[in-house]
Amino acid sequence: MEWEVSLIEWLQAHIGSLGGYVDLLAFLGAETGLLMLVLIVMFCWKKEVGQRLALITTAVNLWLPMIKAVVLRLRPYMEYPDRVEALTLRGKSEAEKSVLEQGYSFPSMHSASIPALYFALAKEAKKKWLWVVAIVLTLLVGISRPIAGMHYPTDVLAGWVLGFVVLGIFLLLDRYVHNEWLYHAILLASAIPGLFYVRTTDFFTALGCMAGAIAAIHFERKYVNFQETKKIPAMILRVLGAFVIYFVVNTLLKLPFDKEFLAGASLLALLVRTGRYAVIMFLITGVYPFVFPLYEKIGKKQ
Repeated sequence: MEWEVSLIEWLQAHIGSLGGYVDLLAFLGAETGLLMLVLIVMFCWKKEVGQRLALITTAVNLWLPMIKAVVLRLRPYMEYPDRVEALTLRGKSEAEKSVLEQGYSFPSMHSASIPALYFALAKEAKKKWLWVVAIVLTLLVGISRPIAGMHYPTDVLAGWVLGFVVLGIFLLLDRYVHNEWLYHAILLASAIPGLFYVRTTDFFTALGCMAGAIAAIHFERKYVNFQETKKIPAMILRVLGAFVIYFVVNTLLKLPFDKEFLAGASLLALLVRTGRYAVIMFLITGVYPFVFPLYEKIGKKQ
């Protein structure tokens, strides 16, 4: 709609100079920012809450691309390159700005992920200040997406609504599905339709993360069963170590494949991406906690 494009133009002309803040807000709602919060909660506060947040976050990033691939609305900077700039993609190649990498526009996953994750966290923590943080971040991240040229205002509105819809679906599952294996099977089965028509990396990344997180939940409970820690150095090492594993394993798992193949849109290449992220998520949240007792020894007198 023309008014949306005109509004984005006005926002970029008057507010787009605050590019650093737009980049920060984009980071919070992107893959790395969401993973960071999930790991901080899981490794430094309450394990079960972190595991739940991992499922909620991956569900948002799994289900919304399925809607995107039906609506097929191009992003503003793709549809109006002469009027809208992708502020958060400056310096990126054309391939990195493509539909394959960035997905479609409607609805906004950033706008859905933030309320789904932070309101779920606020509900679990029962802290008033977290409710305030959830509200403020939901508004700021949502507003930043049109400023960045990544979404139309109606994409953001739909994202806000769908973020709460996802929370509602999890509440319904909590109420009516009491068998954990069935609970997890329903989440994974919900992705099956998308395998037939979605061809963007966000869907296959989320599918891998969800599968890896579910496998890790059962493995960790049976073989690891790590405990929370109150030691700040141990908390820092837990999270930093997870990101080291993330980047190292992600790099190693790409080595057997040709770069052009990995960058392609074939179903096989996308399924390889799913497998890669499943392995990464399983190692980080299921196997890696085996070493946590070593961190507890730091600073202890012999």
